[in-house]
Amino acid sequence: MLIACCLWAPLASDAQQTGKLPQVGVLTAVLAPTTKLFYEVFQQGLRELGYVEGQNIALEYRSAEGKYEQLPALAAELVGLPVAVIVTWGTPAALAAQRATTTIPVVFTAVADPLLSGLVRGFAQPGGNITGVTHIPSELDTKRLQLLKEAVPSASRVAVLWNPEFPPNVEG
Repeated sequence: MLIACCLWAPLASDAQQTGKLPQVGVLTAVLAPTTKLFYEVFQQGLRELGYVEGQNIALEYRSAEGKYEQLPALAAELVGLPVAVIVTWGTPAALAAQRATTTIPVVFTAVADPLLSGLVRGFAQPGGNITGVTHIPSELDTKRLQLLKEAVPSASRVAVLWNPEFPPNVEG
């Protein structure tokens, strides 16, 4: 719902200026059941705000289908349409959109750590043309470990799987 609210202002002004359906770019890295759910929830949020695909808004979906190296080209394609706003799902898609434009608003979701990945300068004031929501802040890691210890007090070792290639895990 928050993402849909973030879209309202640019869409309203674009529709008034051009007289055509405002275009919203949607960029994802993979097609997965969770992505399908994201599309459905996103469209429902838009409908609640009075936006119906094909009637008063056009949605342009692009997915790299797991081929992350395609994300920059897909983001550039959306910028070239042009779209009024780009909505992204996941850190890699958000980074590609951020690199593709400094003028079109980018709204991200499902980003692991927008600060660490370099998407935002700070949570209170993200800066630039990008904003969004995250539900997996790294500040929760200590709390998660504490909860695990409470749930399994006999645990003496914990293993962590870490993908150093995943953008939020890459330093610098």
